[in-house]
Amino acid sequence: MQNNRLKTSTVKGTNYPEIYKKAFNFYKTIKAKSKRRPYVRSKYFENQKIFLELFWIHLHQKNKNERERRVSLFPVAVEFISNSKSEPILTAKGVKSSEIFYRFTAVTKDNQIFFIQIKENKKSGQKWLMSIFPEK
Repeated sequence: MQNNRLKTSTVKGTNYPEIYKKAFNFYKTIKAKSKRRPYVRSKYFENQKIFLELFWIHLHQKNKNERERRVSLFPVAVEFISNSKSEPILTAKGVKSSEIFYRFTAVTKDNQIFFIQIKENKKSGQKWLMSIFPEK
């Protein structure tokens, strides 16, 4: 597992609504570039699309403090997905699972270690950004 130091720093703010607004505005710029589902292209997956919608759905299932920690890392995670070729840890849920989970480790500009989890549907080949979370 290889740590990648990124150039982007985390979203700064004094409270959750402020941090969320900045991160969501970043997301809206990505969303404006596509006609249907917002995505970024990944170098590790040979320029395949990584769809971003599922992250926001997953984020709203968490409590407020956890949401703040995770959403502040969104721009950094997008940069990582776009530019990194580092190897992830692979996991599959169950023996006959139709999903594969990739977990990447990265380091922010502020020396904060965090993880990015991407889910792949084996049948369709689509990849989704599931979760972003800092190391405890």
